[in-house]
Amino acid sequence: MSDLAGLAEAVAVDPLVGHPADYHVFHKFIQRCKEFPAITTAVVWPLSDVALRGTVEAAIEGLIEPTLIGDEAEMKALAAKVGLDIGGYPILQADTEAKAAELGVAMCRSGKALAMMKGSLHTDELMKVAMNRDTGLRTARRISHVFIMDTPAYARTLLITDAAINITPELEDKIHIVQNAIDLAHALGISEPKVALLSAIETVNPKIKSTLDAAALCKMADRGQITGGILDGPLAFDTAVSVKAAAIKGLVSPVTGQADILVVPDLESGNMLAKQLEYLGGAQLAGIVLGARVPTILTSRADSAETRLTSCAVAVLLHYATHPAVKV
Repeated sequence: MSDLAGLAEAVAVDPLVGHPADYHVFHKFIQRCKEFPAITTAVVWPLSDVALRGTVEAAIEGLIEPTLIGDEAEMKALAAKVGLDIGGYPILQADTEAKAAELGVAMCRSGKALAMMKGSLHTDELMKVAMNRDTGLRTARRISHVFIMDTPAYARTLLITDAAINITPELEDKIHIVQNAIDLAHALGISEPKVALLSAIETVNPKIKSTLDAAALCKMADRGQITGGILDGPLAFDTAVSVKAAAIKGLVSPVTGQADILVVPDLESGNMLAKQLEYLGGAQLAGIVLGARVPTILTSRADSAETRLTSCAVAVLLHYATHPAVKV
């Protein structure tokens, strides 16, 4: 026990990353949204406590004007059970999750909704409909997901991509994944985001595909094929977020130790990284899908109502980054 206590004390005295006193990012996003009108939002299958509560709280906060899509009787019963008033919100009847997803996507395609929000259905059920080539929400961009992190262990907004949509992205996919994240960073107020292309090492190794992709992406940025950010990689996680770790390894870069965006090699590594920061590092997170016709607020079914609230704020900022501040 004494050995463990000594180790904990040593880590506390000599951290690799400076620790701000508390959370410092998300409240700024919600505050910025107060200058914008709420956006009409198709909320697909909000049939859990946190999904429905997050929707109502986002509406009360003035972030969204929700249309609830699901089984009307079940939603009203759930609202009564948890003490929520949903009487003022339009409801579209859907008997199944699949039908709810179809109705939500149709609202967005027709312009009746400026954003879509996942309720308590599985991500695959929603995204299968959203990504349909003929009837979905595809654009010329590859659809990708970003986790936005607010953590007391890091003094910057931290974006992690892609941890929910693209399983094993190829280089061509990563071009879109990186550009989507840079555009989101701009919407969040980061004018020139620093992008760390993550791998296990900081040198190019032909046997490790992520190092080859990182090198190619950096050269593409040099040639103007990716714009709006500063890229570096391959970088290991420690050198991406810790100035001290980068100095120990002799790395000199405008990105090392101060990354705003972490581009992970694949979905598995990204998902584990984001949830480790959340559950073991105390980070709060928001989730958004990019590259579609409208922002899609995509959170885990286990996420809190607070996470859903902040994800709505991110969607509002993303929408108004490219649209005039008027309601439909």
